[in-house]
Amino acid sequence: MMHFSEPLTLECNRTLPSFDLIYETYGTLNADKSNAILICHALSGSHHAAGFHSEEDKKAGWWDTMIGPNKAIDTNQFYVVCVNNIGSCFGSTGPTTINPDSPKNQQQVYGPDFPLVTIKDWVKTQAMFSDRLGIETWHAIVGGSMGGMQALQWSIDYPDRLKRCVVIACTPKLSAQNIGFNEVARQSILSDPDFKDGRYLQAGTYPRRGLILARMVGHITYLTDDAMKAKFGRDLKSGKFMYGYDVEFQVESYLRYQGERFSENFDANTYLLMTKALDYFDPTRGYVEQTQSSASAVNDTVANKTDANLSRRDNNIEEAEAEETTHSLELEGLKTAFAHAKCQYLIVSFTTDWRFAPERSQEIVDALMATGKPVSYTNIDAPHGHDSFLFDIPRYMGAIRGFLTAPFINNSNQNPLTATKARLEGAH
Repeated sequence: MMHFSEPLTLECNRTLPSFDLIYETYGTLNADKSNAILICHALSGSHHAAGFHSEEDKKAGWWDTMIGPNKAIDTNQFYVVCVNNIGSCFGSTGPTTINPDSPKNQQQVYGPDFPLVTIKDWVKTQAMFSDRLGIETWHAIVGGSMGGMQALQWSIDYPDRLKRCVVIACTPKLSAQNIGFNEVARQSILSDPDFKDGRYLQAGTYPRRGLILARMVGHITYLTDDAMKAKFGRDLKSGKFMYGYDVEFQVESYLRYQGERFSENFDANTYLLMTKALDYFDPTRGYVEQTQSSASAVNDTVANKTDANLSRRDNNIEEAEAEETTHSLELEGLKTAFAHAKCQYLIVSFTTDWRFAPERSQEIVDALMATGKPVSYTNIDAPHGHDSFLFDIPRYMGAIRGFLTAPFINNSNQNPLTATKARLEGAH
C-alpha cells in the first residue's frame, strides 16, 4: 500500500484530500530501473494480477496466464507492477473507504459521495505512483479492455515515460451500443430497492439483485453466440421443461452463478463509477474540440435536411456522407492526440470480440500509422469473444512476448512512409 498525502484534483473538478494505492509486484527491478512493466487492470480486475497471495488461495491472479516466470510477460526478465485504481473496492481509495469529511465520532464510508473518476485520472495517479517507485520510464505499459485505454492514455499524457504500449481488446471510445449496455447495468443497480441512494452500507442492506443483473448483462457481452452455444446449447438442467421461472436452461444457471459470485465480491458504487469511466473515455477530448464541433454541425445539417422531407434516396446519400465525414473527423482527432507520442505500439484484437470489435482497434492503428508512429497489429482468431484477452492463446502470447523483447526503435517520429507498419496478422 502506498499513501499519498497530497490533494488529488480530478477531471470532474473535485479533490480527494489524500488517497491510497494498493499494488503488487512480480520479478526484480534492475539497477537502472529499465525493466519495469506496468499492468493496467480492467473493470472488475485488481492489483492481484498473477500468482497466489497465500497457500489458501484457490484462484490465481486475473492475468496469471500472461504474467510469470517464462510466460509472455516473463518475470525472470521484467519487474512487473499492477496497481489497483482509485474508485475500486479492492484496497485503493474508493467508495468503501472512510470519508475523511465524515464526523470523527461517526465515521462513514464515501459511498455515493466518492467522486466520478476517469481514465485520465487513473493514469495521473499511476504517474505519481511511478515517481514514488523512482521509475522514470516504463519498459512497457500493458492493458486489456479498460486497461488498454489506460495504456493509450499514458502514451498521450506522458509520452516520455514509456517505451512500449500494448493495447489489447480495446477501442478508441465506446460506441452508443457499448454505452447502452453500461446504462442497462447501472439501472439494474440504481433501481434495486436495497440500493438506498448508494448508502446501502449505512442502511445495512446491499443491492445484490441489481449487481447480479448488471453482471449477467455484462457477461453476455463478453462472450459470443457460438461460445455460448458450444458451452450450453439449449441444454436443460433437469432434462425437461418445468413450466416456471426458476432456472431451467444451463445458460440461465451459469449466468445466475456468475452474477451471484460477482455480487459477493464487488461493490455496487464501484461498479457504477467504473462503467462511467468507460463511457467518458475519449483520448481526443481536449485536443480537437473544434473537430467535434464540426462533426456536430454535420449531424445537425443532416437532421435539418431530414426534417425538410428530402427524398429517402437523398437522405441516404447525406447520411452516408455525414458518416464518412464523422469518421474522417474522428481519425483526425486521434491523429492529433497521438501526434506527440514517442513509444512503440502493439495493438491486439480478437476476431470474435463484438464488444470492442477488431474494426475499433484498426481505427487506432490507422491513426497511429497516419502519424508515422511505429505500430504492430495482430487480429487473433479466438472463440472467446471479448474475454479472449484473458486466455492462454499461443499466437497471442507469442506476439506479446516478441514485442516486449524486440529492440526499441529510437526514431519514433519518422515519416509515415517509413514507419513500422508490421501487421502480424494473427491466425485467420
